[in-house]
Amino acid sequence: MNNMRTKAVLQNYLFVLPAVLIFSIFYIYPFYKVFTLSLCQWDGIARFDFAKNFIGLRNFIELFQDKIWWGAMLQAGYITLMALTFQNVLALMLALACDRDIKGGNIYRVIFYLPLVLSEVVVGLVWKWIYDGNYGLLNYWLQNVGLSNLVTDWLSNPKTALTCVAVIHCWKGFGWGFIMLLAGLQTIPRQLYEAAKVDGASSWQMFKSVTLPLMVPVFILVSILTVLGTMQVFVLILSMTNGGPGYHTEVPVTRILASMVDSSRFGYACSQGVMFGAVLLAVSFVQIKLSKYMKQA
Repeated sequence: MNNMRTKAVLQNYLFVLPAVLIFSIFYIYPFYKVFTLSLCQWDGIARFDFAKNFIGLRNFIELFQDKIWWGAMLQAGYITLMALTFQNVLALMLALACDRDIKGGNIYRVIFYLPLVLSEVVVGLVWKWIYDGNYGLLNYWLQNVGLSNLVTDWLSNPKTALTCVAVIHCWKGFGWGFIMLLAGLQTIPRQLYEAAKVDGASSWQMFKSVTLPLMVPVFILVSILTVLGTMQVFVLILSMTNGGPGYHTEVPVTRILASMVDSSRFGYACSQGVMFGAVLLAVSFVQIKLSKYMKQA
């Protein structure tokens, strides 16, 4: 009996082993190397010697005093706030519209999902042309409708650059939220809406009393994925502004790249990566705690 139990346990471990190996090779070991490098000063070219390159927590001390880094964190937070509000509200409104029996509903679903599958580099370059201060389509349209006072170089103006990038990020990314919210709406039994109609409930009352409570788990999932995805925005900013003007559209990932490529400070870049990972982990933890509280409420 004991031999059979031992054999069953070993078989279970063998089934799990491939996943554990993949996770260890591609996640645990890289994190260990990044954390090790974050404690060192290394240019990425000279031969690495931990004993010679070790500087302790100096990279982290410098990072806590780096105003540009924390400015980049705040700017990523601003884009994330835009995504949590504007992007997800837009996705919900369109999902509610497509959840109804409307003519051409499937076509609308494809159209709304289309921006998500477009290349971020292509999207960034196209919108960079639209926002251009000299021959951009946006300024041309504003002049034609008599709003010449609003004409500006949108991506070179520190007051407008970050918001312009945030709006395009929301336009590019609302499609996946739309699909997830639509899928959630379609799991709600139609009998509940029919019963509410019989009781004389208005559309707003049905939305508030039927749709919202049943969609809470989906809202929580979409919000968590929105935060984690938006905080790591990179390609769109690289193709539109490359962090400029000045540092006004810098985000954590672009700062990490700048530390590695422009400054050849691989150790400092790794410390930025560790700090960024810790921030994302803390945000995820807070969101999970809030989601449990909301489910209980």
